[in-house]
Amino acid sequence: MAKKPPRIISVANQKGGVGKTTTTINLGAALAAKGLKVALIDLDPQGNASTGLGIDHNDRDKTTYDLLLNEMPLADILRRTAVPGLVISPANSDLSSADLELVSTARRIFLIKDALTGPDIDVLDLDYILIDCPPSLNLLTLNAMVASDSVLVPLQAEFFALEGLSQLMLSVREIRETANSKLRLEGVVLTMYDRRNNLCHQVELDVRENLRDLVFKTMIPRNVRLSEAPSYGLPVINYDPSSLGSVAYKSLATEILARHSKQDGA
Repeated sequence: MAKKPPRIISVANQKGGVGKTTTTINLGAALAAKGLKVALIDLDPQGNASTGLGIDHNDRDKTTYDLLLNEMPLADILRRTAVPGLVISPANSDLSSADLELVSTARRIFLIKDALTGPDIDVLDLDYILIDCPPSLNLLTLNAMVASDSVLVPLQAEFFALEGLSQLMLSVREIRETANSKLRLEGVVLTMYDRRNNLCHQVELDVRENLRDLVFKTMIPRNVRLSEAPSYGLPVINYDPSSLGSVAYKSLATEILARHSKQDGA
Protein backbone atom coordinates (compact mmCIF):
# COMPACT_ATOMS: atom_id res chain seq x y z
CA MET A 1 0.00 0.00 0.00
CA ALA A 2 1.29 3.45 -0.95
CA LYS A 3 2.46 5.67 1.86
CA LYS A 4 0.14 8.51 2.79
CA PRO A 5 1.30 12.02 1.83
CA PRO A 6 2.99 13.97 4.61
CA ARG A 7 0.80 15.75 7.12
CA ILE A 8 1.33 19.49 6.70
CA ILE A 9 1.05 21.77 9.74
CA SER A 10 1.39 25.56 9.67
CA VAL A 11 2.68 27.07 12.90
CA ALA A 12 1.08 30.51 12.93
CA ASN A 13 0.23 33.49 15.08
CA GLN A 14 0.17 37.01 13.68
CA LYS A 15 1.56 38.26 16.97
CA GLY A 16 5.34 38.14 17.23
CA GLY A 17 7.35 36.91 20.19
CA VAL A 18 5.04 34.08 21.19
CA GLY A 19 7.47 31.21 20.63
CA LYS A 20 6.33 30.33 17.12
CA THR A 21 9.74 29.60 15.62
CA THR A 22 10.91 27.92 18.82
CA THR A 23 7.86 25.66 18.63
CA THR A 24 8.39 24.83 14.96
CA ILE A 25 12.05 23.92 15.46
CA ASN A 26 11.59 21.87 18.59
CA LEU A 27 8.40 20.11 17.56
CA GLY A 28 10.15 19.13 14.33
CA ALA A 29 13.14 17.82 16.26
CA ALA A 30 10.90 15.94 18.71
CA LEU A 31 9.01 14.26 15.86
CA ALA A 32 12.31 13.36 14.16
CA ALA A 33 13.57 11.89 17.44
CA LYS A 34 10.64 9.48 17.26
CA GLY A 35 11.92 8.16 13.94
CA LEU A 36 9.72 10.27 11.68
CA LYS A 37 10.96 12.13 8.59
CA VAL A 38 10.26 15.83 8.96
CA ALA A 39 10.78 18.83 6.68
CA LEU A 40 10.59 22.36 8.02
CA ILE A 41 9.65 25.18 5.62
CA ASP A 42 11.02 28.51 6.84
CA LEU A 43 8.49 31.03 5.52
CA ASP A 44 9.62 33.97 7.67
CA PRO A 45 11.89 36.56 5.95
CA GLN A 46 13.83 36.85 9.23
CA GLY A 47 15.01 33.27 8.69
CA ASN A 48 15.20 32.55 12.42
CA ALA A 49 14.22 28.90 12.03
CA SER A 50 17.08 28.45 9.57
CA THR A 51 19.54 30.09 11.95
CA GLY A 52 18.17 28.07 14.86
CA LEU A 53 18.93 24.88 12.94
CA GLY A 54 22.49 25.91 12.10
CA ILE A 55 22.09 27.10 8.48
CA ASP A 56 24.53 29.99 8.02
CA HIS A 57 23.28 33.12 6.24
CA ASN A 58 26.02 32.76 3.63
CA ASP A 59 24.92 29.20 2.94
CA ARG A 60 21.39 29.90 1.73
CA ASP A 61 21.79 30.09 -2.03
CA LYS A 62 18.54 28.15 -2.52
CA THR A 63 15.67 29.16 -0.29
CA THR A 64 11.91 29.07 0.21
CA TYR A 65 11.75 32.10 -2.10
CA ASP A 66 12.86 29.80 -4.94
CA LEU A 67 10.20 27.29 -3.96
CA LEU A 68 7.51 29.97 -4.19
CA LEU A 69 8.53 32.17 -7.07
CA ASN A 70 11.08 30.23 -9.14
CA GLU A 71 9.21 26.90 -9.11
CA MET A 72 12.30 25.11 -7.82
CA PRO A 73 11.57 21.58 -6.51
CA LEU A 74 11.62 21.24 -2.74
CA ALA A 75 14.16 18.43 -3.00
CA ASP A 76 16.66 20.87 -4.55
CA ILE A 77 16.24 23.35 -1.69
CA LEU A 78 16.13 21.17 1.42
CA ARG A 79 19.20 21.20 3.62
CA ARG A 80 20.19 18.64 6.20
CA THR A 81 20.42 19.73 9.81
CA ALA A 82 22.36 18.35 12.76
CA VAL A 83 19.18 16.45 13.69
CA PRO A 84 18.82 13.08 11.96
CA GLY A 85 15.53 12.93 10.06
CA LEU A 86 15.01 16.71 10.07
CA VAL A 87 15.62 18.82 6.95
CA ILE A 88 14.83 22.46 6.24
CA SER A 89 13.97 24.77 3.36
CA PRO A 90 15.87 27.85 4.57
CA ALA A 91 14.78 31.47 4.26
CA ASN A 92 16.45 34.84 3.98
CA SER A 93 15.40 38.45 3.47
CA ASP A 94 14.48 37.76 -0.18
CA LEU A 95 11.12 36.58 1.16
CA SER A 96 10.35 40.10 2.42
CA SER A 97 9.53 41.18 -1.14
CA ALA A 98 7.54 38.04 -1.93
CA ASP A 99 4.23 39.53 -0.79
CA LEU A 100 4.44 42.27 -3.42
CA GLU A 101 5.56 39.87 -6.12
CA LEU A 102 2.77 37.43 -5.31
CA VAL A 103 0.04 40.04 -5.79
CA SER A 104 0.37 39.91 -9.58
CA THR A 105 0.49 36.08 -9.70
CA ALA A 106 -2.70 34.32 -10.80
CA ARG A 107 -2.48 31.46 -8.29
CA ARG A 108 -0.92 33.63 -5.60
CA ILE A 109 -2.40 31.75 -2.61
CA PHE A 110 -1.80 28.28 -4.09
CA LEU A 111 1.96 28.43 -4.73
CA ILE A 112 3.04 26.50 -1.62
CA LYS A 113 0.24 23.98 -2.14
CA ASP A 114 1.44 23.42 -5.71
CA ALA A 115 5.03 23.06 -4.50
CA LEU A 116 4.16 20.53 -1.79
CA THR A 117 2.08 18.16 -3.90
CA GLY A 118 2.96 15.75 -6.65
CA PRO A 119 5.59 13.11 -7.34
CA ASP A 120 8.50 15.36 -6.30
CA ILE A 121 7.22 15.27 -2.72
CA ASP A 122 6.49 11.52 -2.77
CA VAL A 123 10.17 10.82 -3.49
CA LEU A 124 11.16 12.59 -0.24
CA ASP A 125 9.17 10.03 1.81
CA LEU A 126 8.26 12.60 4.46
CA ASP A 127 5.92 12.04 7.41
CA TYR A 128 5.47 15.69 8.40
CA ILE A 129 5.99 19.12 6.90
CA LEU A 130 6.00 22.01 9.39
CA ILE A 131 5.70 25.58 8.06
CA ASP A 132 7.08 28.40 10.21
CA CYS A 133 4.87 31.34 9.22
CA PRO A 134 5.77 35.03 9.51
CA PRO A 135 4.15 37.01 12.35
CA SER A 136 1.35 38.45 10.17
CA LEU A 137 -1.69 37.30 8.22
CA ASN A 138 -0.12 38.18 4.87
CA LEU A 139 -0.03 36.31 1.55
CA LEU A 140 2.79 34.08 2.80
CA THR A 141 0.74 32.91 5.79
CA LEU A 142 -2.36 32.45 3.62
CA ASN A 143 -0.25 30.36 1.23
CA ALA A 144 0.81 28.18 4.13
CA MET A 145 -2.78 27.69 5.33
CA VAL A 146 -4.03 26.79 1.85
CA ALA A 147 -1.34 24.10 1.65
CA SER A 148 -1.83 22.74 5.17
CA ASP A 149 -3.92 20.11 6.87
CA SER A 150 -3.99 22.12 10.08
CA VAL A 151 -2.78 25.21 11.93
CA LEU A 152 -0.94 24.98 15.25
CA VAL A 153 -1.13 28.19 17.30
CA PRO A 154 1.49 28.99 19.95
CA LEU A 155 -0.11 31.35 22.46
CA GLN A 156 1.93 33.20 25.06
CA ALA A 157 0.49 32.98 28.56
CA GLU A 158 0.04 36.72 29.04
CA PHE A 159 -2.69 39.31 29.51
CA PHE A 160 -4.86 39.73 26.37
CA ALA A 161 -3.61 36.36 25.10
CA LEU A 162 -6.93 35.67 23.38
CA GLU A 163 -7.00 39.03 21.61
CA GLY A 164 -5.94 38.56 18.02
CA LEU A 165 -6.58 34.82 18.15
CA SER A 166 -10.11 35.48 16.92
CA GLN A 167 -8.72 37.08 13.75
CA LEU A 168 -6.49 34.06 13.11
CA MET A 169 -9.40 31.67 13.63
CA LEU A 170 -11.52 33.78 11.26
CA SER A 171 -8.79 33.47 8.64
CA VAL A 172 -8.74 29.70 9.12
CA ARG A 173 -12.51 29.60 8.63
CA GLU A 174 -12.33 31.76 5.49
CA ILE A 175 -9.59 29.58 3.98
CA ARG A 176 -11.66 26.49 4.78
CA GLU A 177 -14.70 27.96 3.02
CA THR A 178 -12.87 29.23 -0.05
CA ALA A 179 -9.58 27.45 -0.80
CA ASN A 180 -8.91 24.48 1.50
CA SER A 181 -11.95 22.67 2.87
CA LYS A 182 -9.84 20.22 4.89
CA LEU A 183 -8.04 22.90 6.93
CA ARG A 184 -8.65 22.72 10.66
CA LEU A 185 -7.18 24.06 13.86
CA GLU A 186 -4.58 21.60 15.12
CA GLY A 187 -4.75 23.20 18.52
CA VAL A 188 -3.36 25.90 20.78
CA VAL A 189 -0.21 25.42 22.81
CA LEU A 190 0.50 27.76 25.71
CA THR A 191 4.08 29.02 25.63
CA MET A 192 6.40 30.91 27.99
CA TYR A 193 4.46 29.54 30.94
CA ASP A 194 5.70 30.36 34.43
CA ARG A 195 4.01 28.27 37.12
CA ARG A 196 5.10 30.78 39.78
CA ASN A 197 3.17 33.56 38.06
CA ASN A 198 -0.47 33.93 39.07
CA LEU A 199 -1.25 35.76 35.83
CA CYS A 200 -0.03 32.80 33.76
CA HIS A 201 -2.30 30.51 35.76
CA GLN A 202 -5.27 32.83 35.24
CA VAL A 203 -4.57 33.06 31.49
CA GLU A 204 -4.40 29.28 31.30
CA LEU A 205 -7.80 28.94 32.99
CA ASP A 206 -9.27 31.57 30.68
CA VAL A 207 -7.88 29.97 27.51
CA ARG A 208 -8.98 26.47 28.52
CA GLU A 209 -12.46 27.71 29.45
CA ASN A 210 -12.85 29.39 26.05
CA LEU A 211 -11.16 26.84 23.78
CA ARG A 212 -11.55 23.63 25.78
CA ASP A 213 -10.16 20.57 23.97
CA LEU A 214 -8.39 22.72 21.39
CA VAL A 215 -5.79 23.57 24.04
CA PHE A 216 -3.02 21.02 24.44
CA LYS A 217 -2.41 19.64 27.91
CA THR A 218 1.31 20.25 27.37
CA MET A 219 2.48 23.77 28.18
CA ILE A 220 5.88 25.15 27.19
CA PRO A 221 7.66 26.71 30.17
CA ARG A 222 9.91 29.72 30.28
CA ASN A 223 13.30 28.04 30.15
CA VAL A 224 16.76 29.51 29.69
CA ARG A 225 17.89 26.48 27.67
CA LEU A 226 15.19 27.23 25.09
CA SER A 227 16.66 30.71 24.70
CA GLU A 228 20.26 29.51 24.51
CA ALA A 229 19.83 26.64 22.03
CA PRO A 230 19.34 28.71 18.80
CA SER A 231 22.70 30.44 19.28
CA TYR A 232 24.29 27.00 18.96
CA GLY A 233 22.24 26.16 15.87
CA LEU A 234 20.47 23.33 17.69
CA PRO A 235 16.97 22.51 18.94
CA VAL A 236 16.81 22.36 22.73
CA ILE A 237 16.13 18.62 22.45
CA ASN A 238 19.68 18.20 21.16
CA TYR A 239 21.29 21.06 23.08
CA ASP A 240 20.05 19.93 26.49
CA PRO A 241 17.85 16.81 26.29
CA SER A 242 17.01 16.83 30.00
CA SER A 243 15.94 20.50 30.22
CA LEU A 244 12.35 21.45 31.02
CA GLY A 245 11.93 22.91 27.53
CA SER A 246 13.11 19.69 25.91
CA VAL A 247 10.81 17.55 28.04
CA ALA A 248 7.87 19.83 27.18
CA TYR A 249 8.37 19.65 23.41
CA LYS A 250 8.78 15.88 23.53
CA SER A 251 5.48 15.77 25.41
CA LEU A 252 3.83 18.04 22.82
CA ALA A 253 5.01 15.76 20.00
CA THR A 254 3.61 12.72 21.81
CA GLU A 255 0.29 14.50 22.34
CA ILE A 256 0.04 15.54 18.68
CA LEU A 257 0.87 12.04 17.44
CA ALA A 258 -1.76 10.57 19.74
CA ARG A 259 -4.36 12.96 18.33
CA HIS A 260 -3.40 12.08 14.77
CA SER A 261 -3.50 8.36 15.53
CA LYS A 262 -7.01 8.78 16.89
CA GLN A 263 -8.09 10.83 13.87
CA ASP A 264 -6.70 8.20 11.51
CA GLY A 265 -8.62 5.51 13.35
CA ALA A 266 -5.48 3.66 14.45
